[in-house]
Amino acid sequence: MTPLLSVENLKTYFRTYRGLVKAVDGVSFDINEKEIIGLVGESGCGKSVSMLSILQLISNPPGEIVSGRVMFDGQDLLQYKSKSDAMSAIRGAKIAMIFQEPMTSLNPVLTIGRQLTESLEIHLNMTPQTAQERAIELLRMIGIPDAHNRLDAYPHQFSGGMRQRVMIAIAISCNPKILIADEPTTAVDVTTQAQLLELMQDMVNRFDTSLVIVTHNLGVVARYAERIYVMYSGRIVESGLADDIFLNPRHPYTIGLLKCVPQLGETRQERKLVPIKGLPPNLINMPTNCAFLPRCDRARDICRQQLWPPLELVGGQHYVACFREIMEKP
Repeated sequence: MTPLLSVENLKTYFRTYRGLVKAVDGVSFDINEKEIIGLVGESGCGKSVSMLSILQLISNPPGEIVSGRVMFDGQDLLQYKSKSDAMSAIRGAKIAMIFQEPMTSLNPVLTIGRQLTESLEIHLNMTPQTAQERAIELLRMIGIPDAHNRLDAYPHQFSGGMRQRVMIAIAISCNPKILIADEPTTAVDVTTQAQLLELMQDMVNRFDTSLVIVTHNLGVVARYAERIYVMYSGRIVESGLADDIFLNPRHPYTIGLLKCVPQLGETRQERKLVPIKGLPPNLINMPTNCAFLPRCDRARDICRQQLWPPLELVGGQHYVACFREIMEKP
């Protein structure tokens, strides 16, 4: 199967007065048609920067996509200039993104209706009247009551959950092939989180869209993702089918993330969460060996002596970047 989108050896760096920040340092992953994948890791590991790099939304300066390929529909998106018509035709129409904080992503001085109809008029060449009818349909689809009258409301007149629903409506308005949800449930309560995730899954099924859920919480993607990529310090350290990651995690970092997630059915004694000790490394002064070494309780001598371990197949579609696991594989 040819992937719908293929990212190969992507590197995105930021030049700061303190030094070079290697935010994304050699990341590769695939997205297949009608698939839900999870991109998981701590804050600052490079998840959001990886997604923004796909759409060339990295501000230069200080950011720069140093190398890599992003293959989509037979074209390398990184060959397009950021502000070119070709790249503008991709954003929103073919690859759409739900940003992390809707209050800062939505324009506070434009009505919800105008922000919905703008992309419809630009990408689908709809007339203002047709675009407005489609906008009302989209608001009803995502569960906004009294949709016709809410078109004239402004973002501050919506609750956090409703604003996130509007962001989803804008993202799906042009029926994109790929929908990227960057921490879509961070700013809402637990009940609203579940509603939003169910809504996005429904959109995937309805429009045959691929979905990328970017999050720091493995519990968020447990029910929805078919494949999961785990990122640490700008690189992918483990990937595989959801069952591989949840039932047989191989990298110490993935194991640590799972221990931070409460489990249903645990007794009071078993309910204690185990944090990952230590802190992520400084991306300006990255170690040459495994970046997780100072926080790892399973390290061997080879981990201290060798460069960062490569991502290797350990079974099926399960890949891991850990010398211990690579040495112990059959």
